[in-house]
Amino acid sequence: MVYGHPAVAVAIDSGVEVSLEESNKWTIEGMPFNSSRHPHISHILEDIFSYDGPPLKMGISSSLFSAAGLGSSAALSNAMGAAIQAFVNPEIELNPVDLARIGHSAEAKAQSGRASPTDTATSALGGCVVVSGEAIEGTTHVFDAQLETPEGKRQWSICKVELPKNLDVSLVLGFTGVGSPTGNMVAHVAELLSKSPEKMEDMDAIANISQAGLTALSAGNLEAVGMAMNACHERLQNLEVSSPELDALVEAARPHSLGAKLTGAGGGGCMVALTREPQRVAQDIEIAGGQPLISRLGAEGVHLI
Repeated sequence: MVYGHPAVAVAIDSGVEVSLEESNKWTIEGMPFNSSRHPHISHILEDIFSYDGPPLKMGISSSLFSAAGLGSSAALSNAMGAAIQAFVNPEIELNPVDLARIGHSAEAKAQSGRASPTDTATSALGGCVVVSGEAIEGTTHVFDAQLETPEGKRQWSICKVELPKNLDVSLVLGFTGVGSPTGNMVAHVAELLSKSPEKMEDMDAIANISQAGLTALSAGNLEAVGMAMNACHERLQNLEVSSPELDALVEAARPHSLGAKLTGAGGGGCMVALTREPQRVAQDIEIAGGQPLISRLGAEGVHLI
């Protein structure tokens, strides 16, 4: 959620897996575990679960692009929270809302007290999640989140959109290979709006487009969802959030998609297309220089395997 407007996110099939085993020394991915280098994991172990058991061998496997704006850090925090709870209290059933709160707390610890609950909520709950300052019409409220940041207290309402069953459509993500630092892009947009206040019209238009897209999605009107995606990308271009690499992948995907737009922070990272021809779109993205990833729309949230 930026400038008070709702954030819409959907879970994808790819994610992060965490495995834990007792060991004679603390390790992570085969290397010595240094808590200062992994503040979010240390926070979950020490502050959330007060873990005082034997050292752990922590294995991490990720199928997400790194630094691509796909919420890989949030997915790791959620997966670690689920793994530690199952290790310490195997008799307690996993609660997605509790895990979302743990993940958000861990992300805030790692980001100097600043973290949106969007990625952690989406990874934990699965499906389609809407995060805003207040409950959004047409969604189902799940829980509220709050955080004391260096700038003061922030609050969010986390809601879900019920997706129609058996949607004959896929998401295809395309990674540009360029890192996507959220903070830099937010600062850039803030400067742009300061110099050109009329650009706020694009921000307001994006909010309206998002609401129309949510309404269409809940009704199963995928063509309208695609139109909303295309319109949103054009507004993001006006706000200088896109990049030549992102635009190239979006244009490559559109001929065989219902719609396509950048996703994440912009300036690099990934785009996403909604399509009934995922293999064709993935091929087009690869030809245009991107790395494709195919997912169903609104995958399952955090779970044990």
